[in-house]
Amino acid sequence: MRDVAIIGVGMTKWGELWRKSLRTIFTETALLALDDAGVERFDSLFVGCMSSGLFVGQEHLASLLADDLGRVPVAAARVESACASGGLALRQGFLEVASGASDVVLVGGVEKMTDVTGCEATFALGTAADQEYEGYHGLTFPGLYAMMAVAHMHRYGTTREQLAMVAVKNHDNGSKNPLAQFPFKVTVEGVLGSVLVADPLRILDCSPITDGAAAVVLCPVETARKLKKPFVRITGTGQATDTIALASRADLAWLESTYVAAGKALAMAKRKVEDIDLFEVHDCFTIAEIMVIEALGLVKKGQGGKAVEDGLTARGGRFPVNPSGGLKAKGHPVGATGVAQAVEIVKQLRGEAGDRQIKGAKRGLAQNMGGTGGSSVVHVFEAD
Repeated sequence: MRDVAIIGVGMTKWGELWRKSLRTIFTETALLALDDAGVERFDSLFVGCMSSGLFVGQEHLASLLADDLGRVPVAAARVESACASGGLALRQGFLEVASGASDVVLVGGVEKMTDVTGCEATFALGTAADQEYEGYHGLTFPGLYAMMAVAHMHRYGTTREQLAMVAVKNHDNGSKNPLAQFPFKVTVEGVLGSVLVADPLRILDCSPITDGAAAVVLCPVETARKLKKPFVRITGTGQATDTIALASRADLAWLESTYVAAGKALAMAKRKVEDIDLFEVHDCFTIAEIMVIEALGLVKKGQGGKAVEDGLTARGGRFPVNPSGGLKAKGHPVGATGVAQAVEIVKQLRGEAGDRQIKGAKRGLAQNMGGTGGSSVVHVFEAD
């Protein structure tokens, strides 16, 4: 397999983009990545998108977006794995280059979520859960993650305040990210006093509904060196699944798919988690970040809440987590999230993250998951 590099990244400000269509959001972002890479042509296109059919009534994105970029008849494919769609698109792009099937690959992620009502958005997102055993009984993702939170709190003593501290940390990071949907700070008291959604989760424990896109350009490391531009290598990739329904799992307070995917990615990169300088993880709810850092091995089972409280995952901590603001503050256009995580890590490793820059960062890890962890993708990145 060939070594793979990211030579360009692109992302525009996320939020409620009323004046832009899905294709416009994607194309603007893709062109930024191509410009950053200094290339005009690419051999293949992979697009992560969870549910464009339900959100905007548009399927067949492979043709639509290749056409809007003016790049037909390029080979293109839409990739779907719920909220892990972007991360899986990146993995497919990596494998395409590593295998030698393509020399330059554009990987993007996009979702336009605000063109429907809140109820319609909830339904669309809910299709990532088990429809017979969860959706039929009225369960939504806030309800599912609330059950995970209750299990974690009961078993390990995780506190309601520790959940709030995740939101406080990530909003503080997001306040330094000009592309974030909600670049403002919050307090523990503010989180605890916000509207209750599904006990014990409140509205400020939840990631928002977001319009947005992100894109990266991949090529072999040998080609990247010839271009004489700064690049970041993808040294490890891992993917795993778990049962889609929570009721089928042995442990509601553990993310087995993340644990397995991380093990594969770190083994491929020949690294340990202690070697990683920063992490972008899937904090769709505050409890998710706590459970993810445990599954990644940053801390032992049950110690995720305490790790946040002790500042271990703060920008200046031993394991900085979500310096971008995470899904919580940056936003969560579900199909784009996994690619945006890669964009943030590339910026960090190139020293271009501004006020949120992690000093001396040389290695990063991104973890992106679908549903309640029914699918998970992990990548390891290293500065050249």
